[in-house]
Amino acid sequence: AIVWVHDYQLQLVPAMLRQQRPDLTIGFFLHIPFPPYELFTQLPWRSAIVEGLLGADLVGFQRPSGASNFVQLARRLHDLPARRQVVEYDGRTVAAQAFPISIDVRAFDELARSPEVLARAEEIRKELGNPSKIILGVDRLDYTKGIGVRFAAFEELLEDGAVESPDTVLVQVATPSRERVEHYVHMREQIEQQVGHINGVFGSIAGPAVHYFNQSMPREELAALYRVADVMLVTPYRDGMNLVAKEYVAARGDLGGALVLSEFAGAAAELRQAFLVNPHDIAGVKSQLVRALRMDPAEGAKRMRAMRRHLFKNDLDHWASSFFEALRGQATGQPSGRAAGRPSVPLSRDGGGAQG
Repeated sequence: AIVWVHDYQLQLVPAMLRQQRPDLTIGFFLHIPFPPYELFTQLPWRSAIVEGLLGADLVGFQRPSGASNFVQLARRLHDLPARRQVVEYDGRTVAAQAFPISIDVRAFDELARSPEVLARAEEIRKELGNPSKIILGVDRLDYTKGIGVRFAAFEELLEDGAVESPDTVLVQVATPSRERVEHYVHMREQIEQQVGHINGVFGSIAGPAVHYFNQSMPREELAALYRVADVMLVTPYRDGMNLVAKEYVAARGDLGGALVLSEFAGAAAELRQAFLVNPHDIAGVKSQLVRALRMDPAEGAKRMRAMRRHLFKNDLDHWASSFFEALRGQATGQPSGRAAGRPSVPLSRDGGGAQG
């Protein structure tokens, strides 16, 4: 039987399963970034976590750096033999590889082309006052997402006169997250104050400069927003992947558009035609945002076509199939590439989602 365990909440589970069922083929996938040795070793539970993960046959990460960090940690912290991306432990070999997660690209592309979504996209532009340019952000309300950074950059561009409201507007969807945690409550209040300040200074009778929605939205509404957005602004300080960036590209069809993307998101390694930014550098974010807003439509279409080609080749099915092929190959000692079965015992806590 195959068991596929997901995400940081269940990092101890592979070892528990191995103890109870040594016969299982166990895969683990971590959706968040795996830190380097110097950071990970600060954790008081560092040994327990590593030993938990070593119960798996294959440990998957979003980026190659995550796999390398894990192997280095096992070697230095537990003095285990390791070669390339394989660790020897308890008479077994544990492989660590990168498998960048994706989305169901074709399904999202079809959704974005549906008559209902196309009609809703037209309605949204009218509701926003028919601006020339729409900048969009879609995130969980989380301190890692860099929402405040994009507001600060947009405010400075308004102050500099590089953009003008209501000709250019920023739409931010912030899905509520951990609403009972004091730090998150304080962060939400800060963001709302930031939005209020920007709209108080730069808003007008014609409409606000920032349209802020602290709520969840259905996929159809998100698809319509992606269709209508001229620029997608994704600025996390650190992100395992960021599927919002991929959803935007999948929804664009032949519309072109621009993706401004943090270089610290896993998606930056794949969507190379995006305008990459360092979210710690507001001046750099401003510069790339202006480039994206002023980009020639032909260049935008070219960039978007390249990103869409990559996504269609590397969709959700490709991600899952690649993982299972590698898992079966690791478990049998054969090179990956042989057909692998689907897990008969799904054990996971889904920490992803379109707005994660």
